[in-house]
Order: sequence, then structure tokens, then C-alpha cells
Amino acid sequence: MSSIQDGPEAQDLLFERSSKETAHVPAHLSRATLRLQFPPTYVVVGVYRLFMDKTLWVPAWEKCKHATQRGALVGATWAVLTFSLQRKFIEIFMANSARVTGLSNRAIFGFKVPFGLHTYAAILLVGSQLTFILRYFLSKNIRIARDRAWAQTITSRGKGPEFWGPYVEEWENPPKVVVEKYGGVKRWVGGRVGLFFVRRVLLLPFEFYPFVGTAISAWFKALGTAHYLHTQYFDAKKMSEYQIAVFMEERKWDYRLFGFSAALLEGLPIIGLVFTVSNRIGAAMWAHDLEKKQHFVAAERLKRDEKRE
Repeated sequence: MSSIQDGPEAQDLLFERSSKETAHVPAHLSRATLRLQFPPTYVVVGVYRLFMDKTLWVPAWEKCKHATQRGALVGATWAVLTFSLQRKFIEIFMANSARVTGLSNRAIFGFKVPFGLHTYAAILLVGSQLTFILRYFLSKNIRIARDRAWAQTITSRGKGPEFWGPYVEEWENPPKVVVEKYGGVKRWVGGRVGLFFVRRVLLLPFEFYPFVGTAISAWFKALGTAHYLHTQYFDAKKMSEYQIAVFMEERKWDYRLFGFSAALLEGLPIIGLVFTVSNRIGAAMWAHDLEKKQHFVAAERLKRDEKRE
């Protein structure tokens, strides 16, 4: 296996490094090349477009408005009735495990904080419960809103179904992969059962730390989240499981960083549900640029083959 496959630098030069025939980048693809060099930027682009483009946020809100209102009412009732009890539980937990968790009412690992940590931890815990309640009420409608956001984003780029071409291998020496590597990891770590066990059992003590639990959980979910967000891209190109595995292996750090950034936002209490929509928009923008690269590589390869003939 050549050195281009051995580290994150393999994804840095994109068009130039993918194969010999892509030794230059045409001017109309220069912006896409810059974005592709750091995929987490697409997460930011997704957030920006969702809040700034009425054709995206208005349909999403209209689809989710009533379910959100019902979920908010139930969640608010739950919070009012249980907040004091949950805060008391956290006080007892911290008092009995301060040496293990590094927590006290006014300190995290010895660092003073300007607020009551018991209250803050209770807010985080109740916030995650409110998110679960809202997710339950929104499960169907927000899924439709995400799919529509993807479709509208692609349409806004002036592209139809014919834009998605067959898979083109961009590396001269593609890595050898085992499909189970992604399938197995996704089912255990990225799947629902695995993620529930990791987040609700293994990571439960970290939920009381500000942002620590969210960050650790996001890292575990990175590849699974990225794979899920590009499912529509892979389906549009009619890629096989093996092609998907190779494609992700060639861009493993791109997918990991993008997935981590997306999962980090989605892991935020309550507001994270909004980011599940914006992440779909960002993923569509990334897929659009990746497909432009696929077209470019295919065209350059065709020119090379014609010259040989």
C-alpha cells in the first residue's frame, strides 16, 4: 500500500493527490477544493443556510411546529415536577463520589466555578430528558423535514437526479478494505443499541461534566453519524457496500472530523434537534462538492484513455 493511504495527509490535496490525471484544478472547482480540505466547515455552512434561507427553515418549521409545541408542553410539565428531585439525587451522587468524579458544589477538579454545580448538572440532566421527549414527538415529522432539507439543498444548486453519476475510483492504488470494518463498527458503536449502551451506561458519570460527556459521545458516534448523513449520497450513486467502505476509508479522517462536528452539535440538549436538520443540509453541500470531484476525475480519466488510443 502506497504512502498516500497511510495518514490524514492523504486527504489534504484532494484533486491533486487522488491520481496522476488530476494534476491541476480548474478555476470553477477551486472553491470546492478549499472546502473539501476541511469538511467540518460544511457543518457551519449547514447551520448558516438553515437560518438564512427561508426555503429551508420555513418548510422545516411548518412540518415540526405542532409536534414541537406538544412535546414542549409535556417536557415542561416533566421538568417542573421532577427538577427538585433530580437536583437532590445529583447532590447525593456528588457527595458520595467527589473523589472519583472530581466534582463538588463549587469546583470541577479543584477549579472554582461561579455557580452552583448541582443546579447546573441538574439542568443538563433534565435538558437531555427534554430532548428525548421532544425527539419522541418529532420522530416522524423531523425525519421528513430532514429529507426535504436535503432535497431542497440539492435543488438550490441547480442539480437533478441525473447529476449523480456512477462511482469513480479516484485513487490509483485504492486501499484494501473489509466491508465488515464499517458495518460491524457501525452496528456496535454507531448503531442505536451500541450508542445507547455507550452513552447511557459507560458515559453516564461524564454527563455531569460541562460538555465532556457530549464531546466523548460525539467522538464515538463520529463515523456512524457521517455514514448516516451521506446515506442519500451513496444511494443516489447506487454504490455497493464495498464501494462505500473504500470511499470512506480513503477519506476516513474527513468523515471522522465531519461526523464528530455534526454529532457534537446534535448532542446539545434541545437545540441539538435543530442541528439534525442543518447537518443534513451541510452533508448535502459536501456531497455536491464530492460529486463535482467525481465528475472531474471521470472526465480527466476519459481524456487520458482517449490519448492512449
